[in-house]
Order: sequence, then structure tokens, then C-alpha cells
Amino acid sequence: MLMKEKKIRVAGILFILLFTSLLTACGAGSGGEKDRVACLYGVNQPIQGSYDEDHAVKCRNGTFVGLAEEGVVSFKGIPYAEPPVGERRWKAPVPAADRDGLFEAYYYGCAPIQTEWPSEPGSYYPQSEDCLRLNIWVNEKNDSEAKPVMVFFHGGSYGWGSTADPMYDGHDLVHKYDDLILVTVEFRAGILGFIDLSSVEGGQDYHESGNLGLLDQKCALEWVRDNIAAFGGDPDNVTICGESSGAGSVSLLPLMEGTQGLFRRVIAESGSVALTYSREECQNLTEMLLAETGCATMEELTGLSEEELKSVNEKLNDYNNFPERDGIILPEDLYGAYREGGADGIDLLIGTNADEVKYWVWEMGYTVPVLPGRLTYALAVPVMYENNERRFSEDEKADAQAFLAMQSGSQTEKLSEFYNETLFRIPAMQQAAFHAERGNRTYAYYWTYPCADERIGACHAVELAYVFNHPEVTIYTGDHYNEALADAVQEMWVNFARTGDPSTDRYKWAPYDSTKRNTMVLGADIHMESDIKAAQRKAIGPLLHHYFNGNYMQMSFNVPQTYRIAGLLAAVIAVIIALSLYVGKRRKR
Repeated sequence: MLMKEKKIRVAGILFILLFTSLLTACGAGSGGEKDRVACLYGVNQPIQGSYDEDHAVKCRNGTFVGLAEEGVVSFKGIPYAEPPVGERRWKAPVPAADRDGLFEAYYYGCAPIQTEWPSEPGSYYPQSEDCLRLNIWVNEKNDSEAKPVMVFFHGGSYGWGSTADPMYDGHDLVHKYDDLILVTVEFRAGILGFIDLSSVEGGQDYHESGNLGLLDQKCALEWVRDNIAAFGGDPDNVTICGESSGAGSVSLLPLMEGTQGLFRRVIAESGSVALTYSREECQNLTEMLLAETGCATMEELTGLSEEELKSVNEKLNDYNNFPERDGIILPEDLYGAYREGGADGIDLLIGTNADEVKYWVWEMGYTVPVLPGRLTYALAVPVMYENNERRFSEDEKADAQAFLAMQSGSQTEKLSEFYNETLFRIPAMQQAAFHAERGNRTYAYYWTYPCADERIGACHAVELAYVFNHPEVTIYTGDHYNEALADAVQEMWVNFARTGDPSTDRYKWAPYDSTKRNTMVLGADIHMESDIKAAQRKAIGPLLHHYFNGNYMQMSFNVPQTYRIAGLLAAVIAVIIALSLYVGKRRKR
């Protein structure tokens, strides 16, 4: 038994070398990217004396002065809540107090605390606990009142991301659509935004800590409701939108108490209620935080300095939680909440990309820089599948095998499609079906237009540059940007925000329902299809109650693939040793 456990540990260590983040090797990222983001930094100051009155807006918590460029006025770094520091750390946000005063709104607020990472350029922006700020773009050439408002929540696995990411700059979209107001929101992430501390001594006052980032978002929406009219926006026509974990957020916000009336519509790109954790899954990070800090009580945790938290986060960011199905802030049965009308009255536009999980081919090239991302991905994905399969009943195993039998290509390709469907598309379509069955206006899309890298195709996040009108931000698209598709998608998204119907003069978008399942395919050819990949949906459907969420950091290494990897590494090492001995002998001769 001890020998078996030792083998498991050795195999696990070998696997970790392939799969976990070697942050010291790759966390610094591109110097050019760091410089490009860091140069955006500045600190908004109170204004004394004269100021630009034409670009000043009086809000509940002060008068903020923005900057104009090409007719678009940006207001950056406006606080919507009191700083969540000191006694407010790990507590629900406190709305920004009413106050007078005149302030610059020239610079983004700080990013939430996170590990720097190449695919998250916003992580290179200065970080702080004091990060609860929002940004607004308004086109001053259109002085009409009651403009539709889009409020965007960025992605980043609930542990990364920042509004300072150049991808999320709202200038170009608002310049193109002068009747639109765009808002982007910073919220707590990682160990400060999503960690269940209720089990820690003194944690009875921290029962909401598992979902603080969502509560921040709600607080920001309350600020928008109370102040956006001063910018020319319509507080009764707010669309919340997000990508990845941001799409998960906007899928969850309608189910939270007190959010009713804060928004009218939802756009969810590549995320759904599936991207959540159970209470049990959330305990892992809590235990790791206590072990890493040596703290045993909330008093000790709240006494940590910000610098100590940043250091701890460097070690724990890979293990960050998703929102917690805690039965307090969120229902434990999220699909059931949609089925029972928890989001009634909200228009929903939701969709996913054809090759979502191949994004991690690229990510794993950063994670393990000594190996190509494609190889690391191919070695790692079976480990995740073998872990997930352990949770299946015999019938569910048969369903999964039937699904895999439908696929062509290598085992890696088959498993990629399994996770495209279980992590992203099928949960989103189930959420859409339940919402539509309640009589709510619902639309679905399927993005097929690829990035320039054929290895990852239409991967996760590839649509962002299209939505934000940023052809120059090539981090996901490469040089494969389709202007016609961008024009169509932007008009669809803006029309939905205006009216609740994404149809355009050229493209009629039929609503989604659980019978026809009409879906807009967004690719080189834009068209409607009914019930895309119906057989795959039917095979995967029975598995959704497992809430697949990509929680790879809590996987067991005691699976066959781990031993295959260990064997492969051992074989490679043996060949290297043999070649070295052979070369050595030849030289001696």
C-alpha cells in the first residue's frame, strides 16, 4: 500500500511539472505588453481651481471630469464603492458615500490583486485591494437623452483580468455607435473576491465571502442606476454583458436577491451558470490560504498587509475559486433557478465558440514553457477526463462514450469537443432553453470564425476584438480579422442593447426555444441553423448536473493517464541516458 501511494506521488509530481504554472519562468510575460499597459497608469486627483466644465458630470459621490478624444468622452476610475480595505476586507461592498468634490476621471483605477500573466494584459496594470472603480464612454456628438447602456464585466477565471486591458477600451465602439454608453467595471477577484471564510474561527460575519466579486458587480449596477442619467444614459435600458467568467457573472446576477430592476438584458459570451463551485469545492482554497499564511482566525487574516496578500496570491492564484453555490447569495441549483423563473423578465443573448477549450493549447505554452503548448495540452486533457469520468454513473459513462464515438480525429480532438460541449455550449443552451420556456425573449449564437492559428481555431475569447471594434488588438485573432463579421456582430450586439432584438436589416435572428433551438452561426457565412449538433446535446444533457467547471487544480493524479505520462517521461530520460552513454563510448574510441 505504501509503495502504491509512493508511485502515485511520484507520478503526480511528474504531472505537475507538465501542468501547473511555472510562474517564475513565464509570469513576467512580454516586456512590450507590460510597457503598453503600464503606461496607461495614473492616479486621479481632486481638482482645485478651473476645470473643463464641458466634460464634467455631477454624480451622487462627486463631480467627475473626463477626457475627450475624437468626440468620445471617457470617465475612468470612478469609485462606486468605499475601498474594501481594513475592516471591510472580505466583506460585502459598501456603496460610495454621497459627497461633494471635484475629481479627475482620467485614469483607470487599480487592477484587483492577481498574478501577472501574458494572456491577461490587464494583470500588468498596478494592483491594489482598493480597486472598486468603473469607467464610462459617451459620444458627445449625440446629445440625445436616455441612451442604451451596456455594462461589461471582464473575464479571467474569476482570478485575473482588469478593465485596463486595451481590449476593453470602449472608445472605438462608442465612436462607431454614438447612441451607446459603455461601462466597464472592476471587481474583486481571486482570494479577495471568491473565497468561503465562513468555516474559519470568527467567520460567522463573513458568510458572503464566497461571492464578493458578484456583490461588487451588483453594487456597481446600483451606482449605474443612480447616476447614469447624468451621462445621458437610460437607467431603465441597461444591458449587462461579459465574456468567460464575465459571462458566468451576468448569468448569475439575475438570480441574486436585489438585482431586479438593475438591468433589462444579458449578453453572455462563452460562459454560463456552469462556471461555479460547490461549497465543498470552495473549501480547498480556504485551507490553502490558512496553511500558506499560518493564520487560524479571521482576526489574523484581516491583519495581513496588502503586500503579504500579494505574495500569498502569487502562490494561490492558480487555485482560485469560481462563484459558490452557497444557498445564500446564489441558489444551490442554478439550472433549476432558471427553470423556475429566477431570471424572468430579462432578455437573454447567449452563445459559445466552436473551439473554446483549444484556447488552453496556447495557455499551456505559457504554463510549461519547456514544452510546446499542444503537447502539454494533449498530455493533460485525458487526466481531466479520467477524473470527471469517476463521477459518472454507469449510464453516464455510456453517454460519454457514445459522445466520444461520434467524434473523428485523435483522442485529443475528441476530448476537446467533449469539453467544448460540457464546459461551454450545452450548459449555455440548457440555460437558454429553460429561460425561453418561461416566455422570456432568448437568442443563441455559435461562433465559428477562427483566429489565425489553425491549431486553436475559433477558440475562447476570439470574438472579443470583434465586439469591442479592436482589429489592432491581435492577442486572440492574430492577423485573421474579418471586418464584415465585425460590423455585423457589433450591430447585432448594439441592436440587442437598444431593443432586445439583435436582428439587423441584413440578418433576421430568430429567437431560441427548446423545440427549434434556432441559433445564429457567426462565421465566414452568417446564417441561422436549428438545433446545432443535436445528437451531441442529447448525449451530454444527462451529465450537466455535475456542473463541469474546469476545476483542474483539484484533480487526483491517481488515474491511468498520469502513469502513461510518467512512463513516457521515464522512456525519454532512458533514451537520453542511453544516447549519452553511447556518445561517450564513441568519443573514448
